Amino acid sequence: MPHFIHPNALVETTDIGEDTRIWAFVHILKDVKIGRNCNVCDHCFIESGVTIGNDVTIKSGVNIWTGVSLEDNVFIGPGVMFTNDLHPRSKQAFKLETITIRKGASIGAGSVLLAGVEVGAYAMTGIGSVVTRNVKSHALVYGNPAKQHAWIDEEGNKLTKAEEQVWISVKGERYKETANGLIKL
Repeated sequence: MPHFIHPNALVETTDIGEDTRIWAFVHILKDVKIGRNCNVCDHCFIESGVTIGNDVTIKSGVNIWTGVSLEDNVFIGPGVMFTNDLHPRSKQAFKLETITIRKGASIGAGSVLLAGVEVGAYAMTGIGSVVTRNVKSHALVYGNPAKQHAWIDEEGNKLTKAEEQVWISVKGERYKETANGLIKL
């Protein structure tokens, strides 16, 4: 099935995957790449140069600026704010900083992400988090500034420590702690 664009959306890109739905009052500039089976809810703005993977959900009221990359299966909650300049000034050139949200990560409603951060695979930020540092894979972070409070599995369930640097899910899946977060064993 081809993609769906609501008649009240302004979409300037043509690089949109099959089964993607773009709803009312969304404005997407040219040179945006959107994968298949995505859902972009009402009142979103997506600037040129953004890359969105497959199976991504972007809830209402999100602005995504140049330099942001969302990998497959990412969830962006309502009102999430991305930034792309560490030293913003009116009418002055800026140094573009990127933000990368890795596969399967979820960004909680109202979170703010500082330019230059990376959120690891399957990580999650709690509602209203201010993310000022990189987030490790499978980490649950929240607060202002966001700090890690737990490890989680691919479904967002907290893990239990099994042994030194090994964590286990309620399903019995095991994960090993590394410098960049958890990896499934």
